[in-house]
Amino acid sequence: MRFWGWITLIWVAVAGAAMAEDKRLVVVELFTSQGCSSCPPADAFLHELAKREDVLALSLHVDYWDYIGWKDVFGQAKFSKRQKSYARVAGRRSVYTPQMVIQGQDHVVGNHPMDVTDLIAQHGVQAQDVTLHVSRSGGEVVIRGTARVPAPMLVQLVEYSPREEVMIKKGENAGHSYVYANVARNWHRLGQWDGKAGLDMRAPLEQGFEAAVIVQRFGKHGFGPIAAAARVD
Repeated sequence: MRFWGWITLIWVAVAGAAMAEDKRLVVVELFTSQGCSSCPPADAFLHELAKREDVLALSLHVDYWDYIGWKDVFGQAKFSKRQKSYARVAGRRSVYTPQMVIQGQDHVVGNHPMDVTDLIAQHGVQAQDVTLHVSRSGGEVVIRGTARVPAPMLVQLVEYSPREEVMIKKGENAGHSYVYANVARNWHRLGQWDGKAGLDMRAPLEQGFEAAVIVQRFGKHGFGPIAAAARVD
């Protein structure tokens, strides 16, 4: 009995380690704006998500609310286009803030924490088709990966600021100072990958930012599900 007990303990330990190794890093993209009066609760919730090791929480500031009186200092047209691409793929006619997109697939109102938390849990236990390894080498990121199922994918590098504080002087949020978490500052498309051969890429890193690599399915209609993601440590 003692022998089989040890075998059981070893098996459980190995299985647990394998599950931990295979656990997916779930990407949560918050589309937000400093000119949006309903966004602050979602911005605050992103702080909580940013603390989680199993979540890559990113704040993408759009620019389409700039006309109402305050130009978002982090707003970029490319983030507005990214959100519109998600909407197009999902068959939606419009976009809104605050919106969270989980793992490139599920769209949720950004200030509905329970819905977001449930979706993170669901995606976190799903098997990954892509195994991704990233490392920092000098001023570069080294990206390697393999795919179980070949498919058109886009390799992306996002550089983000963990904390930014802004005093808003005009618009719907005038007079308020807000602290934002994991603000996306640079979003680079490094190249396409079909998954048939191993992935082997390098890209320069800008100093002063945190970074992560996102591998995402990509088709003629736009962005699809995120296959894998990894922080650059």
